[in-house]
Amino acid sequence: MLKTFAELTTPLVADACVRLGVPLRAAPPGIGAVVPGHRLAGRALPVRHYGSVDIFLEAFTDAASGDVLVIDNGGRRDEACVGDLIALEARAAGLSGLVIWGLHRDTPELVEIGLPVFSYGRCAPGPVRLGEREADALVSARFGDHLITAGEVVLGDDDGVLFVPADRAAEVLETARSLGDTEREQARRIRAGDTLRRQTAFDDYLARRAADPAYTFRQHLRRVGGAVEE
Repeated sequence: MLKTFAELTTPLVADACVRLGVPLRAAPPGIGAVVPGHRLAGRALPVRHYGSVDIFLEAFTDAASGDVLVIDNGGRRDEACVGDLIALEARAAGLSGLVIWGLHRDTPELVEIGLPVFSYGRCAPGPVRLGEREADALVSARFGDHLITAGEVVLGDDDGVLFVPADRAAEVLETARSLGDTEREQARRIRAGDTLRRQTAFDDYLARRAADPAYTFRQHLRRVGGAVEE
């Protein structure tokens, strides 16, 4: 999955989801890799955190190679729920990375370990609480407004993290590749002096919109074969 995603970006995948009518499920804005430039892709391994690392260790027993641990810590800003030991254990279990709806700690150690970790920032204190575990703690994980299960693929890069239905992932990635090819060609032509307005027949769009106010630019782009918005 990571090899397929290597030449793509989350913006292209997001546009592909819109193009195909696949539900667009993105992590809330602000998530980032501990090491800028790190990328991840793999099946979601959901887990809900209640204050103890035992839930992570239990999740690892069912992990498959390449899985991405999706951690629901409720978006808390008062504690870090993952540090170097969990990252090392995740790597030993064959995981390809972690995404946290919450914070991390042990930043220098995580950088040295090198396993992609995406979170909403760093925090020195770990948990001092111990909440009651829910029955589906290893079945689904909340991530912002979304409920993530093992039926989804996780994709992350410098622009954010997306969750895509696993049974649509191949189609989405192929469409993203096609959109990327179109956009790269458009960018090449702009650099060569062929403006985006000329490429997209923008004057024609304005004339058509004047005649039909319901005519949208997205309709126009699909008619002329331009990507830009999706």
